Amino acid sequence: MSRLELLRLAAGAVLGHRLRSALTMLGILIGIASVILLTSIGEGTRRYVMAELLQFGTDVIFIRAGRFTTTGPPTSILSTVRKLSIEDAEALRRVPGVLRSIPVLVGNARVEARDRGRNTFVIGVTADAPEAWKVGVGLGRFLPASDPRRGGPITVLGPKTRQELFGDANPLGEHVRIGGQRFLVVGVMAPKGTLLGLDIDDRAYIPVATAQQLFNRDELTEIHVQFAASAGAETVGAGIAKALKARHRGEEDFTMISQTDLLGVFERVLGIVSVGVTAIGGISLVVGAIGILTMMWISVNERTSEIGVARALGATPSQVQSLFLIEASLLSLAGGSLGVATGIGLGAVLQLAIPGLPVHTRPEYVAASIAMSLVVGLISGVLPARRAAALDPVEALRAE
Repeated sequence: MSRLELLRLAAGAVLGHRLRSALTMLGILIGIASVILLTSIGEGTRRYVMAELLQFGTDVIFIRAGRFTTTGPPTSILSTVRKLSIEDAEALRRVPGVLRSIPVLVGNARVEARDRGRNTFVIGVTADAPEAWKVGVGLGRFLPASDPRRGGPITVLGPKTRQELFGDANPLGEHVRIGGQRFLVVGVMAPKGTLLGLDIDDRAYIPVATAQQLFNRDELTEIHVQFAASAGAETVGAGIAKALKARHRGEEDFTMISQTDLLGVFERVLGIVSVGVTAIGGISLVVGAIGILTMMWISVNERTSEIGVARALGATPSQVQSLFLIEASLLSLAGGSLGVATGIGLGAVLQLAIPGLPVHTRPEYVAASIAMSLVVGLISGVLPARRAAALDPVEALRAE
């Protein structure tokens, strides 16, 4: 028998028992569909987070007060928190490789103009912030370059804050009240969108020294350091750590995080989730493999006389074995293909139901899933195929 004839006979055997074949494929279908759906959501989430973080570049290091360590049996958490100051930020400007050092103080206050008002984030920064954060000014200008220790009653509004307070009117030269204090509007930022769900466009920027007075705080929330790409994050980070330790009596009482570190942490978390997804899909594939093995074993018993006739007509044991392996492969491939289609379809339905849900199916995942289903089918069909090939032709012809 030719390979084409073997394929035709195998397809006829599968189609001849449609219900049984469909139930046999169900385990493979569920396993592949779950893997495709969950990996598509994971890949979509990974692309979304990377795009969100990379829109602000990868050349910024964030420094926060406090150093957390884990020591002692079994676990004890010790934390030391010291204040970061504007002087610390100014000292970091002298570190080799540092381009800009921005002291940042974040607070929440009510911003009012005329008869309108809203509670929003108020960010105390310096003139270097737009360059470091890769954001632009859409109208007017940003905060002027000056001594960061000296503030002033001026503000730059985010585009959403401007829209809520002034509508389409030009706010330049107008006054707003932030936390009860009067500020002159000198600029409006260009639209930037969101960062991991936080609306970057809904905020107000004021000088960092003014923010310290407004919120009655002498410490900073963070220091953002932009470094030259040629210098390298590790080299610059070591210089920053040395400079801050020298100012903090030799203690490393601060934490540095780069955007590359954030991406690395997210990739590791996603890797753990992927292992869990693979395990879930693997369980379903094992169930499907057992189903194929059982179905093929029953098929060998039912078709014993047919096998005897085929052997009597000249079919070799290897051809009989190939016939049953092809049947198992067809079942698993059909189940895998339907599983891929089901997973992609469920992802599309979820996107329609939840518009913000990021879903992306990578072609290599599809190819790997189909290949895996084929491997499962071949492994499941080995024992039944060998049993069929080993049947004695005379004994097989006597079977009813």
